[in-house]
Amino acid sequence: MQVGNARYLKPGDLPDSIAVFPLTGALLLPTGQLPLNIFEPRYLAMFDAALAGNRLIGMVQPALGDNDSTSGNKGSEPQLAPVGCIGRITSFAETGDGRYIVSLTGVCRFRLLGEKMTHEPFRSFRIAPFISDLSARDEEDAVDRGALLSAFRAYLDANKLEADWESVERASNLTLVNSLAMMSPFGPAEKQALLEAPDLKTRAETLIAITEIVLARVFGDSDTVLQ
Repeated sequence: MQVGNARYLKPGDLPDSIAVFPLTGALLLPTGQLPLNIFEPRYLAMFDAALAGNRLIGMVQPALGDNDSTSGNKGSEPQLAPVGCIGRITSFAETGDGRYIVSLTGVCRFRLLGEKMTHEPFRSFRIAPFISDLSARDEEDAVDRGALLSAFRAYLDANKLEADWESVERASNLTLVNSLAMMSPFGPAEKQALLEAPDLKTRAETLIAITEIVLARVFGDSDTVLQ
């Protein structure tokens, strides 16, 4: 997988530990791009360290509800969801008022193994990367593109929204599924379900199912909406 100027092809190309940025409702997926506005001092320090090193950050949500997590707990820090996504800093700008405007591009997902004790103000964890994400394009043919686009169109129509359909039609299945999942206006639990889907086909099916549930809840019978 090519991300920015770096190539990630095998386990040795990925770190066995990473600094993590916990952010509720934020979803980063392989090949997706996530813009961030960084202003807290400890996360400014995290991005300084990443820029001086391998440019990789781990995006992860705080644990959902009272679910158990294997992430450990550092003092009063919150528990974290067990799965996140590695992002490479592919765009970076200073604002002049102490903030960073950053864009992360997703590399692959990871599972948290345990927290590292460091003297840094941010948290770092040992991780097990999902190596299969590096070859996810092999899964594209399994995606039901027609069903996915039908659900997307129904959601747009129900909410009176427009889309650049020319760009949508040009997008690969990998880009389409992950981009729609990332931009979807769903809650943290749904975002985590999309992140943890075992493969691209399942992620697409999960996205369709969530969309149908939302349409049925808000607009009534989803069969009426999904024409």
